[in-house]
Amino acid sequence: MAPIPVPAHIHYEMLLQVLEQQTAIALYDNKKEFPDSQRQIQELIATLRKALTQQKQLEADCDRHTLGVDYRWSPDQ
Repeated sequence: MAPIPVPAHIHYEMLLQVLEQQTAIALYDNKKEFPDSQRQIQELIATLRKALTQQKQLEADCDRHTLGVDYRWSPDQ
């Protein structure tokens, strides 16, 4: 069976870094205009962390069933 395509972990890390280091700070500076922004960003960060954890569980399942994993860097691969 062909390896299972999954996003490369670096994609999650890049998104998390942008959200934590840039988006959260920019929204904090504009919290009057976006009063719920901090909560929304924290929820988004938690969702991304959960998605990465779930992907790692899928990868472990594939490994247990001797299915390969093919990390994708773009949808065009």
